[in-house]
Amino acid sequence: MTSVTEASPPTPRRPAGRKPGRSRPRAVDHGAWFLVLPALLPILVLSVGPLLYGILLAFTDAQSGRTEPTQWIGGLNFQDLLHDTLFWESFRIGLVWAVGVTVPQFLLALGLALLLDQDLRLRWLARALAIIPWAMPEVVVGIMWRLVYNPDAGILNETLRDLGLGGGRDWLSGLATALPAVIVVGVWAGMPQTTVALLAGLQNTPRELHEAAAVDGAGAWRRFRTVTWPALRPIALAITALNLIWNFNSFALVYVLTSGGPGGRTRLPMLFAYEEAFRYGQFGYAAAMGCVMVAVISIALAVFLAGRLRGGDDA
Repeated sequence: MTSVTEASPPTPRRPAGRKPGRSRPRAVDHGAWFLVLPALLPILVLSVGPLLYGILLAFTDAQSGRTEPTQWIGGLNFQDLLHDTLFWESFRIGLVWAVGVTVPQFLLALGLALLLDQDLRLRWLARALAIIPWAMPEVVVGIMWRLVYNPDAGILNETLRDLGLGGGRDWLSGLATALPAVIVVGVWAGMPQTTVALLAGLQNTPRELHEAAAVDGAGAWRRFRTVTWPALRPIALAITALNLIWNFNSFALVYVLTSGGPGGRTRLPMLFAYEEAFRYGQFGYAAAMGCVMVAVISIALAVFLAGRLRGGDDA
């Protein structure tokens, strides 16, 4: 009896010069650049261009009102900045402000997002009311809270008087109360943005996971720790990083509330650079401050992204 062996199909030959596991490089589609150009031009003109000009300005002695031409002075502005105690004090205040706003902002937004995710009556109305502070311009928010903190007729002092807890305190002019009062406004104004992001993450979490955990006897805290938080963690990290950057660069809200006072207790780095440029006319020195702030934010963002990539989280 003769056995017949089935012939195996021939192995395809790999083209010479190509390594295994490497695909052929795609041809550059030059026509795609014309589609991207309308969105790319505003970024180049309004963001990249001013950034490069500001970096160039930081190495000059540019001042307002001078008749002599601007000269290149190298790193002299940065050397002066290293010994400027007022700037580094404003930098410390900026870090306190950024962390003091971002942390309670996230915690309160997380609680509000968990509440709005429940099956409540008039939930649509509660969600609409929750984003009202986000829809208001920062200047309007600042003016409104100045009226709230008014020492004579503000609603806060009037409430304290009605409760027998005193009143008449000038919250925005006191050395000990100015920064905490401004932080409260920052938390109130920025909480809706964080709430919307976290609420979107909660709604994308499969309900079946919560139901299965409940069937297994897991309580509310255990379901949050094992089901809700792992799903929210990438969103929480991203929104926290963005909030830190945004809060550190805050300008309009604090400027309307206190203008950096009293005694520089609320003078954030952005306010300090603004005063140097537009009050004292030191454009080169103010540009050097901006370069330092951009460098610090870039390093913090790079560390954050490196941690995300190392952790394997999805963007």
